[in-house]
Amino acid sequence: MKHPSLVLLTLLAFLSPVAARAAEDARPVYRDPAAPLEARVEDLLGRLTLEEKVSLLHGDSKFTTAGVPRLGIPVRHLTDGPNGVREEIERDTFKAAGRTDDFSTAMPTGIALAATWDPELAFLEGATIATEARARGKDIVLGPGVNIMRSPLCGRNFEYLGEDPFLAGRIAVGFIGGEQSGGIASSVKHFAVNNQETLRNSINVEMDERTLREIYLPAFHAAVTEAGVWTVMGAYNKFRGEHCCHNDYLLNQVLKQEWGFKGLVMSDWNGTHDTAQAARHGLDLEMGTEKRAYADWFLAGPYREGLARGEFPLAGLDDKVRRNLRVLIATGGLDGRAPGAINTKAHQLVARRVAEEAIVLLKNTGGLLPLDATKLRTIAVIGENATRPQAHGGQSSEVKPLYEVTPLQGIIRRVGRTVNVIHALGYEAPNSDRLSTRPQKPDAPLSADELAERAVAAARAADAVVFVGGLNHEQGNDCEGDDRTELALPYGQDALLERIVAANPRTVVVLVSGSPVSMGAWLPRTPAVLQAWFGGMEAGNAVARVLFGDVNPSGKLPCTFPRQLADSPAHALGAWPGKDGTVTYTEGLLVGYRWFDTKAIEPLFPFGHGLSYTSFAYRGARVVPGTDAKGPLATVEVEVTNTGARAGAEVVQLYVRDVEASLPRPAQELKAFRKVQLQPGERRVVTLPLGREAFSFYDPARRAWVAEPGKFVLAVGSSSRDLRAQLEFTLP
Repeated sequence: MKHPSLVLLTLLAFLSPVAARAAEDARPVYRDPAAPLEARVEDLLGRLTLEEKVSLLHGDSKFTTAGVPRLGIPVRHLTDGPNGVREEIERDTFKAAGRTDDFSTAMPTGIALAATWDPELAFLEGATIATEARARGKDIVLGPGVNIMRSPLCGRNFEYLGEDPFLAGRIAVGFIGGEQSGGIASSVKHFAVNNQETLRNSINVEMDERTLREIYLPAFHAAVTEAGVWTVMGAYNKFRGEHCCHNDYLLNQVLKQEWGFKGLVMSDWNGTHDTAQAARHGLDLEMGTEKRAYADWFLAGPYREGLARGEFPLAGLDDKVRRNLRVLIATGGLDGRAPGAINTKAHQLVARRVAEEAIVLLKNTGGLLPLDATKLRTIAVIGENATRPQAHGGQSSEVKPLYEVTPLQGIIRRVGRTVNVIHALGYEAPNSDRLSTRPQKPDAPLSADELAERAVAAARAADAVVFVGGLNHEQGNDCEGDDRTELALPYGQDALLERIVAANPRTVVVLVSGSPVSMGAWLPRTPAVLQAWFGGMEAGNAVARVLFGDVNPSGKLPCTFPRQLADSPAHALGAWPGKDGTVTYTEGLLVGYRWFDTKAIEPLFPFGHGLSYTSFAYRGARVVPGTDAKGPLATVEVEVTNTGARAGAEVVQLYVRDVEASLPRPAQELKAFRKVQLQPGERRVVTLPLGREAFSFYDPARRAWVAEPGKFVLAVGSSSRDLRAQLEFTLP
C-alpha cells in the first residue's frame, strides 16, 4: 500500500493541469493575450463603470492618465519625444523634476531626419526611441511632427519633416513603423495645418480643399493608412473657424470616417476649449488643460454631468473609451512589454549615423572639403555654436542627454593630437552662459567688436577656418511658441563672416539650424558650406567626421533655401502670418519648390540639393509601363554609377509633371526616391515604381482623387534643379 502522502502528491499532480485549465477558462477575455483585439476591447469596455470610463478620457497629471486598479488598467505615461524621450518633469508643472535616472539618447531633430531621405534609417531611429521609452516606462511618445514647412520662419520647422508631403510621409511611415514595432504608440502631430507659432492658439486657417488634400494632409494620411499610427494629436489653431482639437470635419469626417482611423485622438496640451465640441467632434483624450483641478477639465466632470443629463450620447462615450482601450491593449499595456534599454552604445551609434547622413554639403568650390589633417598645422574654430549644446532646447522636445558632443569637441577629438585647434567666439547670443560648455565668462565680458576682432585675428593666423554658426533654440530662433522675424543670420554673423572670409579664404561654414537662412554677401567668396541641422548628442562627432572625410556627406535638402524672404510664396503674397485673426493660404498648392519651379524663381539652394565628395553619373533611363493591374502604372529605371574615387550615397529623385490637366498643377512634384550606396566604380540600376497616386490630383468637384489619361514627363535626377533625364509617359 502506498504511503498517504504519496497518494496525495499523485492526486495533486493529476489535478494541477485540470485546475490550471479551469483558471485559464475563468480568466477574463480582456486578460487573454491570445484573444482577438476587438474581443478584448469589448470585454473590458463592458466591465467599466461610467465614472471609470470618463476617467480614461483626460489627464490626471501633465503627462499621465488615471488607471483603473480593480481591473488592472495601469496608469498611462505619455512623453514628448520626436527626437528622444523627454526628461521627467514635476507631476503638475513643466518644471524639471531634477531626477538622475531620466537621461536619454538625444537624436537629431525631425528636419535632420528628413534630410537623410532614408525611411529605413527613420525606422531604426523610431525603434531606438521605443526601446528607450520602454526603459523609461512610457506608453505613448508624442511624435513625429509632420506639419509642412510653409514658411522658413516657422519656429518649429526644426521638428518637422520639410516642405514636401511625399517625403514627409515616407520618413514618417518609417519612423512610426520602427517605434510601434517596439510596443510604443506614436502620436503623429499636429493635425492639421499648424504651420506657424504666431498666434497659434487662436489663429484661424483658411484654404481651399484641394490645397488641404494635396499638401497638408498626405503625410497624416500615410501615417494612418500605411504605418497604422495609434494616436493622432490635434493642433492648437483653428481650421475653418473651429479648433483643430475638436474639429468635426478634420476628426470625424476625414480622419475617422473617410480614413478609417481606429486609434485615439488626443489634444495638444491646453488645446481643448469646449466640452460640447470635445464630446461630439472627435476628441478622445484631453491633455494639458490649464485648470487647477483635473476633475474640472472639459472631458472630465462637465462631460460626465452632460452624459447624466442626456446631453451627450452614451454611444459617443463608449466610442472614445473603446479607442483608448484599443491603443492600450494593442501596445501591450495589459500584457507587459519587453524590457527596454537606455543610453546604450548601439543607440549612440544610431544617433551619430543619423546626424552624419543628415549633413548636407551645400557648396564645395575647389574641393576644399574634406580637410586633410596631415596638411594642417592650425585650425581656427570660430562661432558660438561650436560650443553651444542644443539637444535640450526648443521647449517642445527637451531631451536630457547623457552627454552632448559639440562641434569644437568633435574636431578636437578627431585632430587635436596633430593639429593646433584654437577657438574664438566671434559672436555671442543671449543666455550663452546658461547653455554653453565654455568656462564662465569673465566679469568684464568682451564687447561684440572685441569678439569679432579676436575671431578675425584667429582666422588670419590659421591654415583653415571652420566657422560654426547659424541659429539656436532661444526665443525668436528655432523654438516652440515663437516664429523668426527675418531670414538673415542673427547676432551679426553675416558681417562677421565677410571679415573672416576676407582674412582667410580657406573657410568652411557649418550651419546649425532647423530652418533655411539667407547667406548674404559672404556666400560667393566662401568655398565650402555644410548644413548640419541640430544633430543631437553626437552632432560634434558627425560634423568632424564629415569635415575630415571619414564620412562622405549624403544628405539632401528637404526644403528650399530662398535667396530672400520675399521669394517664398507666403511672404511674396503677403499671406504671413495673417491679419484680423485669420491666415489664408493664398499660395494654394505652390508651397516650397512647387512655387519656385512654377514661377521660375532661382533659389539659393533648391529642394533635394546635396553634394558629395564623389560624383555620380546617370544613364540609360527608361520607363517600363505597368502590366499588372494591381502593380505600379509605370516604373522608371536608371543606371547610377559612382564615377569618383570615394564610396558614397546618392539619393535618386523622381519628379512628375502633368503636361495637360483639367485643373492647374505645379510644374513638377516629387513622387519617388531611393537612396543607394555605391563603391567607386560601382553601378546599379535603380527602380522607381509609380502607382496611380503619383499621377493623381484632388478634384474638389468630384470629392475624389483623379488620374487623368494623357502625357506626363518623368524627370529623374539628383535634385529638383539637377535633372539628368526627362522621359515621356502616356497614362492610358
